[in-house]
Amino acid sequence: MPLGEFDLIRQFFTRRPTRAVLGVGDDCALLSPTPGYQWAVSTDLLVKGRHFLSTVPPQRLGHKSLAVNLSDLAACGANPVAFTLSLSLPRVDEPWLQGFSKGLLALADRSGIELVGGDTTAGPLTVGITVMGEVPPGQALLRSGACAGDRLWVSGSLGDARLALEVFRGTVALPAAAFERVRLRMEQPEARVSLGQALRGIASSAIDVSDGFVGDLGHVLAASGVGAQVDWTRMPCSADLMTQPESVRRVCALSGGDDYELLFTAPPGSDLAVQRAASTAGVQVTPVGVIVPTPGLTVHDAEGRPLDLVAHAGFDHFAPP
Repeated sequence: MPLGEFDLIRQFFTRRPTRAVLGVGDDCALLSPTPGYQWAVSTDLLVKGRHFLSTVPPQRLGHKSLAVNLSDLAACGANPVAFTLSLSLPRVDEPWLQGFSKGLLALADRSGIELVGGDTTAGPLTVGITVMGEVPPGQALLRSGACAGDRLWVSGSLGDARLALEVFRGTVALPAAAFERVRLRMEQPEARVSLGQALRGIASSAIDVSDGFVGDLGHVLAASGVGAQVDWTRMPCSADLMTQPESVRRVCALSGGDDYELLFTAPPGSDLAVQRAASTAGVQVTPVGVIVPTPGLTVHDAEGRPLDLVAHAGFDHFAPP
């Protein structure tokens, strides 16, 4: 006999709460915030065919579903606390659920965040997660704090997720080992939570690169009322991406999205503090540009010429796939 909704929840998603007062199984979860801290709350919806391919292994999808939400907490500098899961399934597939819940809960355990509730229903495969974190008052990293003279930094490397997508689309060919590396970046990203926490009190603004470098940086510039000058030659790209023609590298690194690296600004004179924070978090960071007072974004090539950024707009969920 196939599992019903509540059996499904009990078997794959119910765990004894460790921090919440009350977790899965009631009409509401009960949480006790740390005295003196503020809540940081974010939500993301992942839809099959729009945010992930049908070929993704369920364990990786479980990981990614939580990771993309943890990345929002990272961009805010918050400490993960709890999350809810809403899951729409075309049918009850126990092996799929086993893999999905394994990937989801393994990352939850590693990140110190617990599942406290949610909902399940029949329908197209869709994953919705809401994360809750905590941050000391006045220390949240925001998009609106960038100031002229600040240096612009990026964590990790950009473009691998888009490179994997292009392989799936058939526009790029990679050796098997290289494809598996970039596919892992697309299907099982790592949220930079420790880096976000370490940057509290250092970074002046931050955002995670989910919709593409150019588009996400544009959000920071608009919120802060400033502009930026970026040096294309300093953009951090993996060895696998560097094997591609520059036209492919530009598309992947500037507009690819799905990297979930942190893009942040820090005041002049803070380079050492930034590098110490990155070392504490075990993440590489690279300075790629500077914030300027005049609104607008310019990315210069190796000869100092501005690149045409029209083709590098950020991902739009309502644009044709």
